[in-house]
Amino acid sequence: MGLKRYVYALDLKEDEKIIAQYEQYHKKEHIWPEIVQGIKQCQIDRMDIYRVSNRLMMIVEADEKVEINEAFKKMADLQRQKEWALLMNSFQQKIPFAKPDEHWVLMHQIFEL
Repeated sequence: MGLKRYVYALDLKEDEKIIAQYEQYHKKEHIWPEIVQGIKQCQIDRMDIYRVSNRLMMIVEADEKVEINEAFKKMADLQRQKEWALLMNSFQQKIPFAKPDEHWVLMHQIFEL
């Protein structure tokens, strides 16, 4: 049983105050416990978010047998996740080239060492 890694990109609104608030919500002492529980409940083993300027990169790891899109759909149905997503959406904006139905855009690996 191995892990599979997925990397996604999304932008924050270009506003220093908004970016600072977004980071504040994601600190361990401020993130809603139900969000962390919901991520784990949906069989996601690890989730990290990085930022440069207003660009976010999210790295997700799950067992290779987990269908990641189904895991995200399941997570989106959790009540507190719906509230969290609505709140986080107020800080975020789609990457200019995102498809209409994409929020976080899946990145494609081009190099591995």
